[in-house]
Amino acid sequence: MTPVVYGLGMVLFLLGVVLSIALHEVGHMVPAKKFGVKVTQYFVGFGRTLWSTKRGDTEYGIKAFPLGGFIRMIGMLPPEKRDANGKVKGFSGGTLGKLIADARAVEYERITPADEDRLFYRLPPWKKIIVMAGGPMMNVLLAVIMLGSVFMLFGVSKPGLTISEVNRCVVPATAKSLTCKPDAPRTPALLAGFRPGDRIVSVDGTTISSWDQFSSIVRGSLNHELRVVVQRDGRTLILTPTPAENTVVSPDNPSQTVHAGFLGISPVVEQHRETLGYTVTTMGDYTKQTFEALLAFPGRIVNVAEAAVGQHRDANSPISILGAGRVAGEVASNDHVSVTDRIATLLTLLGIVNLFVALFNFIPLLPLDGGHIAGAIYESLRRTYAKLRGRPDPGYADVAQMLPIAYVAASILVVMGVLLIWADIVNPIKLTG
Repeated sequence: MTPVVYGLGMVLFLLGVVLSIALHEVGHMVPAKKFGVKVTQYFVGFGRTLWSTKRGDTEYGIKAFPLGGFIRMIGMLPPEKRDANGKVKGFSGGTLGKLIADARAVEYERITPADEDRLFYRLPPWKKIIVMAGGPMMNVLLAVIMLGSVFMLFGVSKPGLTISEVNRCVVPATAKSLTCKPDAPRTPALLAGFRPGDRIVSVDGTTISSWDQFSSIVRGSLNHELRVVVQRDGRTLILTPTPAENTVVSPDNPSQTVHAGFLGISPVVEQHRETLGYTVTTMGDYTKQTFEALLAFPGRIVNVAEAAVGQHRDANSPISILGAGRVAGEVASNDHVSVTDRIATLLTLLGIVNLFVALFNFIPLLPLDGGHIAGAIYESLRRTYAKLRGRPDPGYADVAQMLPIAYVAASILVVMGVLLIWADIVNPIKLTG
């Protein structure tokens, strides 16, 4: 592993993440300005300001810690609502009431009477949804571009029907070493006369169109002789192997093993450029898997906490941006694959990160974008219901009442983020041993 290439891979990946964050905020800013909302700041990063410039109403800049970003729209929090007796609705006293009142005060300390028509909360609900969904939808677009580029330009690695290797002995997938022991039985493929370069044509009269199809037939044909037609050096041959029982990797879950029929041959991996339809279908699969990962995240964070104190870390446990950067470094410095394959893998990793960021931000909880979207949907439903019932317009939804929950959620996110980073420092997930 070359340290320079490793570091370059990490830097390029992190720059890709920073660019994705910057474009996420553009996804919010452009529709906000289009709808007349005053945007006072657009920053990439947090902490001390390294550079900034002002254009019109907006200050653009970069801060010291670039793993984040924000735009500041005025009027995100609406003014307090009062009942017929002048009493503040919702939390109005105690710690929670003071917290909400202080947040409103900070929000409005720089708003002038000239800004009244440019406040975010005054937008109709559908415009609020577009503004807040613009950020995560930008990440979805980036994911489609990155993954689509990999699938349609670089191609997808798939096992072909040409044999690359014939194993000499039967070794279970659970074995620590693939070295043949003196008493290990020879593989059915070796006994039947398979050779590297043979191309599978058919099995028992069934034409084979993919390695998965061939593998499925072999797994299900334990101790049953097969009639396999292969092409070798322009000739057609018939081989008759009998799959032996072996412990093999499950086709449905690579982390599990099953007992099935085994021949002992490996395919040549080929690159296939895919279609737009494949990209759409695969994006759907990735979205489902990412959604499932989000649901499983609270349970998996327990393993991360254990790993942070030196215990075993599951290879499928969540990682931070730092951990993803280390994976990118390993990918970039892998001399066993071509430069093209490394670039494709890094783009795939960035695409998956963008998809995760998009779905994570759609969680209907403040301070995430989904929390504001949920507030706008609630406001729309209230107004529609009041209109249908012939009642007065209830007006805007007071999302400030959700600030106590938002602060708790933000604190939890910070703690989990620190925990993930620490685990990635002391007990990182590695692609190689």
